[in-house]
Amino acid sequence: MARAVKTSTRVSYTIAAWVVALLIFFPILYTIITSLKTEGEAIAGFNLIPSFSLESYREVQNQQNYIKPFTNSVVLAVGSTVLGLLIGIPAAWAMAFSPTKRTKDVLMWMLSTKMMPAAAVLVPIYLIFLRLGIMDSRIGMTVLLMLINLPIIVWMLYTYFREIPGEILEAARMDGANLWGEIWHVLTPMAVPGIASTLLLNIILAWNESFWTIRLTTTNAAPLTAFIASFSSPQGLFWAKLSAASVMAIAPILIMGWFSQKQLVRGLTFGAVK
Repeated sequence: MARAVKTSTRVSYTIAAWVVALLIFFPILYTIITSLKTEGEAIAGFNLIPSFSLESYREVQNQQNYIKPFTNSVVLAVGSTVLGLLIGIPAAWAMAFSPTKRTKDVLMWMLSTKMMPAAAVLVPIYLIFLRLGIMDSRIGMTVLLMLINLPIIVWMLYTYFREIPGEILEAARMDGANLWGEIWHVLTPMAVPGIASTLLLNIILAWNESFWTIRLTTTNAAPLTAFIASFSSPQGLFWAKLSAASVMAIAPILIMGWFSQKQLVRGLTFGAVK
């Protein structure tokens, strides 16, 4: 009887998980289906049967150069994440292994900056970019995206570092390791799963950032989020072309997430079980 109840519960959880997964994936699936329709079919109404037309993809490629925004997305996402890790690893090390009375307050303050509406600081950031001459530049956007995601980087790394026994670092100091040797040669290799998941998550966040990239870039540093927005015109929304542009923008990050899902899950559960 108990085995039957357990089996029934497992089946119920499995069905519920599939239902939730399908609900989450359906918008992506419908976007792909719409991108494979002609413009007339796309505005005709809800229909899950595509005509498998590549007309929208050809028009998108002819209207906008895909390679340049794709390159900008890669540079901004990878560059901001690597720069964030270079700053976040020492910061998380200091908070995890040399905490003070104000460490938790600093962490909460950093996290609270993510709760602030981006529109509230749009004008100051815009003026700073103008004064520094970094409007529509890869350098400016890389630094901005790094600062936006730095609280998440520090919080995640702090959580992972807290699970590493401090005695290992003390043993490294007794063997003559200096500060940077302790961080880069002892701590970092032990936290590879956590660092990898932090890197992957922040690449995804930087890749998907649209508020700042649309408002602070035009041509030189415009990533794929701005590429999608360019297909919204005063004449209206062209659903098939907009869907095709969206698929072209999300495809690289979806593929990366699919192949790195094991590393991402492993990192996110790092330290959960001792």
